[in-house]
This record gives sequence, C-alpha cells and structure tokens, in this order.
Amino acid sequence: MENVIELRELTKTYGSRRGLTGLSLDVVQGEVFGFLGPNGAGKSTTIRLLLDLIRPTGGSASVLGLDPRSDGVELRRRVGYLAGDFVCDGRQNVRSYLRFLAQLRGGVPEARIDDLADRLGLDQSAKIKKLSKGNRQKVGLVQAFMHTPQLLVLDEPSSGLDPLVQQTFLDMLGEAAAGGQTVFMSSHIMSEVEAVADRVGIIRDGHLVALDAVANLRTGVVCDIQVTFGASVPPNAFDGLPGGERLRLDESGTKVTGQVSGSPDALVKALARYTVTSLRASEPALDELFHSYYEGAEATAPRTGSAPIA
Repeated sequence: MENVIELRELTKTYGSRRGLTGLSLDVVQGEVFGFLGPNGAGKSTTIRLLLDLIRPTGGSASVLGLDPRSDGVELRRRVGYLAGDFVCDGRQNVRSYLRFLAQLRGGVPEARIDDLADRLGLDQSAKIKKLSKGNRQKVGLVQAFMHTPQLLVLDEPSSGLDPLVQQTFLDMLGEAAAGGQTVFMSSHIMSEVEAVADRVGIIRDGHLVALDAVANLRTGVVCDIQVTFGASVPPNAFDGLPGGERLRLDESGTKVTGQVSGSPDALVKALARYTVTSLRASEPALDELFHSYYEGAEATAPRTGSAPIA
C-alpha cells in the first residue's frame, strides 16, 4: 500500500523544552491511525509539523507525497484538518460560515454540507457565537469532512460531543476509510480509538513507545479468568499451564480464578477436559494498556509488529 504519511527522525524542540524526539512513522492509504498520549506528550506538535503550521528542528516529513514546507498550498487542498483548539468566527450563522469555507476550497456541493450537518444534529441557522462547545465541534467536523479529502487529520475530534454524536462521528470515520480516505487521529479517549483504528501509536514525552495493531498490543497482557465446573476437578488440573501461574482452584474444586498471560490456547485446551458451566474472561481495556506503556519502562524503544492492517 502507498504511504500517505512518512516521518523520519522528526524532531521539534522549543528552546530547552522537548516537543518531539526522533519520530519515525508510516501511515498507509485507507488506514485509520490512532495517535495516543496524554496532554503534552507531543500529539499536537506532530500534527502541526505535518501541516507546516510549525517547522521541525530536525528530521523530515512527507504527506501525500508532498513536502509540507514547499508544497503547503497543494497539501492543504487535499487534507481535512480539525485543530484541537478549533476556533471559528462567531459573527456568522453556521450555514453562512460553512459555505464561506466551501468557497475557499473551490466549492463543495451544498447537499454534502447539509447531509453532514443533519447527521451530526447541527442547526445551521444558529449563530456560531451562541453555540455550545459540542456544537462548535460539530462545525469543525463538517468543515473537515465536507470536501472528501484524501487525508483527514483530526486532533482530539470528539471533544465536547455527546455519546450519540460520538457514535455518528465514528461511523463517519469508518465510511471515510472504506472509501479510501486515510485518517490520522490524535486522542486520549481510548475507547473511540479502539473502536475504529487499524493501528495505534502511543507517544510518551515526545518518544514513540508503541506502534502496532490494537490486537497485537494486547499480546502478552494479563486477562482475568473465572471458570466454574459442573463437578470437582483434580487439584493439579492446571499445574504447569503456560501463562497460568496465577490460577487458583478453590477448596471445592469447582471454581478456578486468577490471571492468564499471553495466549489462552493452553487454558482452553485444559478446560475442554471438564464440564464448564460458566466462564468469564476480561481483557484489559485499551486505556489500561496505554497507561502501562506510559508509566512503565517500555519507553526506551517502540514496540512494533508486522500484523496485517485490517
């Protein structure tokens, strides 16, 4: 697949302050890429470098095969961008403002604007200065999506949206990717990234500490297990089980609880020898994985994988 974004040792410093350190990353066409990290980790800095809103201290960036610095005008024609601090002129109503932006882009069918606004529940007759934060965010989403760009660059896009509108937004992302558009989305809301992203990058203190498909990031993590049997099983039924060192059988021999790390294959095969009446296994949410990378010692190098992109 063609690379839409190519970053090589991209670095940004602000005097003595670190913004981004040696970021290397490829994002391919049609991919939804989730860029995770807390405030100050370097997410917005990366996005601003992609769009030449700020200039790098070192390294290089290529977006849609273009140099953000020398080809900035052409690049921005082909990109839909929603800033994390989206601001719009409050003197106009929503309809006038969106059509003004459409004209700046060379024209967008009014039906396209109306359809996006209706899906998001955005009242186009309202004055922008009277909109709530969530409704201003809807304006930002419409202007980013309306010209069907090759690349969507979204910085904390669901900020202020209610849960129903968040789901509509996720549906829009899925449709964009299905149509061949590429999405680069920064967020600290792990559930929304997990729902739509093909791959996830986790950034910590300006360094990329993990890069993989969500499923692969889970490899090796611990799952909580609780199994109930129809009759007692032998006390040593699960001794030596790979990854099951923390499993414990109760005194009745009818319930096993604890944790399994890595693949559950060995556990499933061991359970198949007995009558199981209930089984509960809970994986850690993506936010737990994120915190393990952010707080742990993994920051020395990114964890990567070669799993195919969904």
